[in-house]
Amino acid sequence: MRDTWILFRHSLRVSMRQKAGVVFGAVQPLLFLVLFGPLFATIGTWETLVPGLIVQLGLMSMGLAGFGVVFEKRSGVLERLRVTPASRLALLLGRVLSNAVTLVLQTLLLVAAGYAFGMRAPLAGLAAGLVLVVVLGTGLAALSYAIALTMNEHLFAPVMSTAVVPLVLLSGSFLPMSMAPGWLDALSHASPFRYVLEALRELFAGRYASATVLTGVAVAVAFAAIGLLVGTRVFGERTA
Repeated sequence: MRDTWILFRHSLRVSMRQKAGVVFGAVQPLLFLVLFGPLFATIGTWETLVPGLIVQLGLMSMGLAGFGVVFEKRSGVLERLRVTPASRLALLLGRVLSNAVTLVLQTLLLVAAGYAFGMRAPLAGLAAGLVLVVVLGTGLAALSYAIALTMNEHLFAPVMSTAVVPLVLLSGSFLPMSMAPGWLDALSHASPFRYVLEALRELFAGRYASATVLTGVAVAVAFAAIGLLVGTRVFGERTA
């Protein structure tokens, strides 16, 4: 715990020095909210759109978290970590928790804009949804670090950036997948992000104990556990 806390504080200080980067990370979802939101509001609700944009933000922010390790590999930081007594789980968790704090700040910025435009999600649903997104994002960030450590550093950015786009679309971020063609709707069931997004929309609508919410929570927890397991194993191998 002590090692995790030390690494978390260090990573968070580094992130907070780049305040513009924290804000810039939420720019694309904010642009969708401002430019696409008024059009979407004619066929849907803000409580449907904003959760989709939050999942989009999570995929972009946490899915590309591995960029930090790419730079650390180049600068030799990972080499120096090999001689420290810190556990490999602590080395991973410190970074992941720092990424989670950044995601929370970006999500709150997006939610504030959503309320300004007319979203009226209950605070209890908002709080529960935020926890759900953080759980999912933790697993995603851990997987991102694992991929960054195993992939050629020059391929990480283009591969992950390309992968995020279909994941966003298949999650139903812009429109519920029930409105998609049958084959696309069936394909989207393979994505864990769909189940979490559907749960998030239920929470923003004030429905807390539905089967959709329970499924989303179970998927998020399982995804986080798998992500942390894979991330810790890869981190241990690459920094051993």
